[in-house]
Amino acid sequence: MDLTSFNASAREDATAFLLECCASRRFAARVADGRPYSSLAATATAIESAFREMTWDDVSEALAGHPRIGARVTGQSAAEQSGVTDGSRAALAAGNAEYEARFGHVFLICATGLDGADMLAALRDRLHNTPAAERSLVTDELRKITVLRVRKALGKAQEEP
Repeated sequence: MDLTSFNASAREDATAFLLECCASRRFAARVADGRPYSSLAATATAIESAFREMTWDDVSEALAGHPRIGARVTGQSAAEQSGVTDGSRAALAAGNAEYEARFGHVFLICATGLDGADMLAALRDRLHNTPAAERSLVTDELRKITVLRVRKALGKAQEEP
């Protein structure tokens, strides 16, 4: 799908597309309802705006759509986590379990361009965060992932969201 077809698509189709990028229904509805967008930059601005309005419940809903970092995955997540090797999977699994016990949700990081060691180091560092600080970081990581996914899907990946 490109930006022109996204703008012209039925609301239900646009919402379904956006839910593939971020599994928050409020986010998807907000961005779909803001169409048409004049450019990918305008679409990214709409995503940023939608994220400023999201509650923790919205973020939690989106987190439910994300696999654990280091898990064997397919689709978008597989490409995003391509830096994870078999050598780092066991350490990431152990770190994920500790993280989830501490914070009550999956560890989320924009994994594009990171290797398993980078992700594991970030996970270990973030275990020291307060729950409030971690929620803020998770929301920002989700925003980065979403911007990358939408830009890639609409035809123009961007390295730094």
